[in-house]
Amino acid sequence: MRTLTRSGFLAALVASALLGAGPAWAAEPVTVFAAASLKNALDDIAGAYAREGKPAPRVSYAASNTLAKQIEQGAPADLFFSADLDWMDYLAKQNLIRPDTRVSLLANSIVLIAPKDARTEVRMGPGLDLAAALGSGRLAMGNVEAVPAGKYGKAALEKLGAWAGVKDRVAQAESVRAALLLVSRGEAPLGIVYATDAAADANVRIVATFPADSHPPIVYPVAITKDSANPDAAALLAYLRGPAAKAAFEKQGFTVLNRATTAAQ
Repeated sequence: MRTLTRSGFLAALVASALLGAGPAWAAEPVTVFAAASLKNALDDIAGAYAREGKPAPRVSYAASNTLAKQIEQGAPADLFFSADLDWMDYLAKQNLIRPDTRVSLLANSIVLIAPKDARTEVRMGPGLDLAAALGSGRLAMGNVEAVPAGKYGKAALEKLGAWAGVKDRVAQAESVRAALLLVSRGEAPLGIVYATDAAADANVRIVATFPADSHPPIVYPVAITKDSANPDAAALLAYLRGPAAKAAFEKQGFTVLNRATTAAQ
């Protein structure tokens, strides 16, 4: 009888522990491949997520083109968070994302920046003359053929008639944050970055904002990758669409769209 009582007691302890336990999470954290311009916001969101008792995601930041190519080559990402639609479409056409999870989550704008103490003034609009403002320096931008911020910047300069005057004087960086750093360190007198990047660096100032109609809409889509086997990926995606993440994104200057999209736009 004593043995039965002890067994029953142990069984009750196990049952109590199971009932009182929190939700079961995967052994591995969710891996997010995210555009470099998202770093400040996503770092804040990851911290808040962990403070709620959830496993902090592992976030890898780089230019969207670099991340998309890595996923194409089999890199183990659970979520892809791009700074433009093109690179998400690139993966979608290869069936490397789950289209039913795709969301156009954020919007942004691009700006012309200078070092914080520079007195550079530029009149933004058609006929923009950046060559004169650059002097003997170079214009820092993300790679204009691949990095989203570089592509947006080139489109805007072409629309405003300034590209021909500066195309041979562009310092093309591997990501928008690398372009930001060139200006922040005073290595380039002007640069083109996202408004959110400029707000994140006290060593630069915004000289002018490019008109929204001078470039394609700046949209950040996010989706779960096709090969993700992490059961927590959907929970993190839902959190990114929720109110806590919305506040963090808006704090950094993003506009939250939160539009589900199941096909390339």
